[in-house]
Amino acid sequence: MRKDFLTYQAQTTPHPLGIEVQRAKGSYIYDTSGKSYLDFVAGVSACSLGHLHPKVVAAIKEQLELYMHVMVYGEYAQGPAIEFSKLLAQHIEIENATTYMVNSGTEAIEGALKLARRYTGRQEIISAHQAYHGNTMGSLSLSDFEERKKPFYPLIPQIRHIRFNAVVDIEKITSKTAAVVLETIQGGAGIIVPKDGYLQKVKKRCEEVGALLILDEIQPGFGRTGHLFAFQKYSVVPDILVIGKGMAGGLPAGAFVARNEVINTLSDAPKMGHITTFGGNAIISAAALATLKEITSSNLMQETLEKEALFKELLQHSLLEEIRGIGLMLALIVTSEEVANQLILKAQEKGLILFWLLFEKRAVRITPPLTISKQEIREGCKKIIHLLDEIETQAVN
Repeated sequence: MRKDFLTYQAQTTPHPLGIEVQRAKGSYIYDTSGKSYLDFVAGVSACSLGHLHPKVVAAIKEQLELYMHVMVYGEYAQGPAIEFSKLLAQHIEIENATTYMVNSGTEAIEGALKLARRYTGRQEIISAHQAYHGNTMGSLSLSDFEERKKPFYPLIPQIRHIRFNAVVDIEKITSKTAAVVLETIQGGAGIIVPKDGYLQKVKKRCEEVGALLILDEIQPGFGRTGHLFAFQKYSVVPDILVIGKGMAGGLPAGAFVARNEVINTLSDAPKMGHITTFGGNAIISAAALATLKEITSSNLMQETLEKEALFKELLQHSLLEEIRGIGLMLALIVTSEEVANQLILKAQEKGLILFWLLFEKRAVRITPPLTISKQEIREGCKKIIHLLDEIETQAVN
């Protein structure tokens, strides 16, 4: 299986982890030999309700008996997409919230960028240093990481950058700016949270100059921070909200959300200003609706903060400098890149899934399913401490 994977599937890195997956359920992934792996990553925040959550599976099966794909997005009224969009509007502070459903987070970013330029009539886009918003051409253009960008030049022009949490840089937002695009919590940069009312100050500046604030909640969204969306913790309302990853309980989904008067400018002059064939697909939307219902009607968000506290209590070690993040969007910052690499690879050998962050090389990602139990957290943390002891001993010897 691994040989065919390397032969017939394109690779994203020279050395993929290569677990031969047989099945997954709850907080565990099982390989073809029957070995279990406790999942502290959840498909990089995507499997918000764990693997094969019964309510998500039931919603998918029920919809499968009715129809799958019937028409490109935005032409037919389809129940699952309508119900998801309606329920979402009830749980966010965006006035007259209207949702455009797409296939992934990066496509949602692309749609948001187009919407901002269409609505404002401006071209300049501002994003943050060490931002990560996806890998399609528009999303990649928002990054300032030249090593990742240069091979694909030319990218979208008129992109400027500011430093996340640097209030002095807010003055760079001007009447030429169509939109400011920020991750509510910077993921790839090392799980960097906004400080001292930073997002509120950015929003105020945007309002002063007529720019739109786009908040990327692709990673922190859907309950991961103890709120449905992290912007709610920081008391700021975006003009355009971008979502994805955990939206559909492990199925590919994304969306961008804005006031009705803003988002509907994409429907005319030109007509079909943004088009997607499979966005709002009935199966995906049924899964998204089931996921949103479960997160908003259960105690999962409250429990997320309790689980954060448990992780921070259990993970104490001399090789661990700090634990960044909120809820179940966490990063262990260890003493070196080498320690991070060893910990992630050794953990997989011991049946625990950890992962890297994009830019901060000393970081180890911990983004488990929201449904992970406290006992599973204790089990995984015990392995992490044991492995850090082992790494420290080897370094001394």
